[in-house]
Amino acid sequence: MSTTTATAAPTATPLLDARGVTMRFGGLTAVNNVDLTVAEGEIIGLIGPNGAGKTTFFNCLTGLYVPTEGTVRYREKVLPPKPHLVTQAGIARTFQNIRLFANMTVLENVLVGRHSRTKEGLISALVRGPGYRRAEADSREKAMALLEFTGLADKAEHLARNLPYGEQRKLEIARALASEPGLLLLDEPTAGMNPQETRAAEELVFAIRDRGVAILVIEHDMRFIFNLCDRTAVLVQGQKIVEGDRQLVQSDERVITAYLGEPLESAAAAETTDGTENTE
Repeated sequence: MSTTTATAAPTATPLLDARGVTMRFGGLTAVNNVDLTVAEGEIIGLIGPNGAGKTTFFNCLTGLYVPTEGTVRYREKVLPPKPHLVTQAGIARTFQNIRLFANMTVLENVLVGRHSRTKEGLISALVRGPGYRRAEADSREKAMALLEFTGLADKAEHLARNLPYGEQRKLEIARALASEPGLLLLDEPTAGMNPQETRAAEELVFAIRDRGVAILVIEHDMRFIFNLCDRTAVLVQGQKIVEGDRQLVQSDERVITAYLGEPLESAAAAETTDGTENTE
């Protein structure tokens, strides 16, 4: 299957550089020889039908899966195949299905995300010495700043399970940002949201980019993707078939066929009307 790319590869060294990423499970090839780069300050979209391999590709980028073939580099260094080390390197993510600590407060959830940036060791934490107390105060200050940024500051002491769905999505993003990433991976951040919540999520993504964080986002909402993204890559049956700007992707016959013959503009309008999302 051939791949169409709208623009030449960037001349600057990319922030993320995935080359030839392949993931096999026994005889099933879920991701097949996928290349993708993300530069500083970019918002890149990743779309495709259900089962196309989008989340599997994310898992390969973040250490949840070790690719069968290929390499993933972040800031020119090969990423270690362990999620916590990928986070320490500077990549954070959210998940298709929200993964919060339901019985912890909103603030505590964000503080968990600060763990990878905490320098104090176990002994300091046990004795709660001056270094630990300073680090804890700093973490709380930064966590509250993120809650302010995401519009959740007034819910800091609420249990996460009591938040409305859209605010739980925001909390998951705030927790991911707490690790101070250079690259944020969002897996269907607007799934289940109404149009107003989706618009708010779009504004939040732009605001995150304005803080200097590059973003790679999976979505089924075409309007959301094309409003946000500098480039969009399309996966079909584990292969990248096209990558480029909105015009290139929307006019590609293979993309239209992959979406059951429905023009992407129509698909975007339908998603906005019914407010539903598919899951991979």
